[in-house]
Amino acid sequence: MVDRDAPNHGVSFAEACKVWVRVAALSFGGPAGQIAVMHRIIVEERRWISDARFLHALNYCNLLPGPEAQQLATYIGWLMHRIRGGLIAGVLFVVPGVVALMALSWIYVVWGEVGFVAGLFFGLKAAVLAVVIEAVLRVGRRALKSRLAVLIAVGAFVALFFSAVPFPLVVLAAAVTGLAADRAGYPVRGTGGAHANDDGRLGEHIPDHARPSRARAIAVIAVWLPLWLGPVALLYLCLGRENSFTRLAIFFSEVAAISFGGAYAALAYVAQQAVEVHNWLRPDEMLAGLGMAETTPGPLIMVVQYVGFLVGFRAPGTLPPLLAATLAGLLVTWVTFTPCFLWVFLGAPYAEALRGVRALGAALSAVTAAVVGVILNLAVWFAIHVLFRDTATL
Repeated sequence: MVDRDAPNHGVSFAEACKVWVRVAALSFGGPAGQIAVMHRIIVEERRWISDARFLHALNYCNLLPGPEAQQLATYIGWLMHRIRGGLIAGVLFVVPGVVALMALSWIYVVWGEVGFVAGLFFGLKAAVLAVVIEAVLRVGRRALKSRLAVLIAVGAFVALFFSAVPFPLVVLAAAVTGLAADRAGYPVRGTGGAHANDDGRLGEHIPDHARPSRARAIAVIAVWLPLWLGPVALLYLCLGRENSFTRLAIFFSEVAAISFGGAYAALAYVAQQAVEVHNWLRPDEMLAGLGMAETTPGPLIMVVQYVGFLVGFRAPGTLPPLLAATLAGLLVTWVTFTPCFLWVFLGAPYAEALRGVRALGAALSAVTAAVVGVILNLAVWFAIHVLFRDTATL
C-alpha cells in the first residue's frame, strides 16, 4: 500500500524507516563517509531524489550550525515524509552513537588507567590525527577550486592559529567575502557543470508540505524552541548559573547556535573552549574522546556527549558520579541535537524555494573554503598534543 504522505514518489513510510535504520548502521567515518553512504543508498540505489537535489540539500545543511550529515538525513526524511520522516531519520542517525559512546565513556572513567585500555585510547588518539589530516586533503580537493578559495582557507587558518580570532567571526567573514567576490565577478568556486541525471522518484517539484508557510514556521518555532531552551532555563532557575549542569547546557546551546562550517569546524571550537578556556578536559582526554567518536556510528560531533560525561563525573554535586556523568552526557546531547531539527524544519522550505539562487552558492563556497583552514588548524593542534608530551603557548 502506498503511504498517504507519498502519493507522488511511492516510497512508504515503513520502507523509509528500514532504509534509515540501514543508513544509521553504516554511519561510520565522520561526516564525509556518512554523506557518501547516504548518497549511495538514497540517490544511487533507491533513487529517491536526484543528485542535484541531494547536493542542494547538502549545501543548505553546510550553511547551518551543527552536524551536517545528521541534518542532511533529517532534511531528506522531511522532504520524503514530512515532520515524522525527518524525526525518524534524524533520531535514528544519532541513537547508535549515543549508546556506543556512552558505553565507551563508562569504560574510560572506570578502567581508563588499566594498561590495555590506556594503550587502546592512545592508539585512538594517533588515529584521530590521521583522520583529520585526511579530512584536510579530502575537503581541500573539493573546495579549493580557485586562488581566491585558497586565500580564504589560508586566511582562516592564520586567523585561528596565530591570532585566536573567534570561530564565528571567521565563518561570517568568509561568507561576506564570497558574496562580495561573486558580485565583483570573482567566483570562489569554479564554474563546473550541471549534474546530469534523472529526477529521482520524488521529481524536481516542491511538495506541498515543503513550501514556505508563515503558519508552519511559527508552529515549528513554538514547538522546537521550548524543547531546546526549556531545559536550559529550568536548570538556570533551579541550580544557578555556576552549577556544572547549567554551564554545560548554556555552553553547548551556544555551540549549537554558532558552530557553522560542519562537524570538523565545530570540533575545533569545542576542543579549544573545553580544553583551553573552561579547563574541563586535558588535551589527551579530548583526543581520546574524538577517537571514540570516530570509531562509533553516528555524528562525529557526538564527542560533546563525552565532554559532558567527564564534566558530570568530576562535578557530580549530590549525585553519584556515574549517574551525574550519564545525565550530563545526555543533557549535552539534547541541547546539541534538538536545535538541528529546529534549523531544518524551519529553514528547509525556504531552501527548497531558493534552489538555484546564485548568492546562496557563493556564500557556501566561501564558507567551505574557510572550513579547510579550520580543519588544518584542528590538525595542527592535534599533532602538537599527540607528538609532544609537553607544550607551551608562545
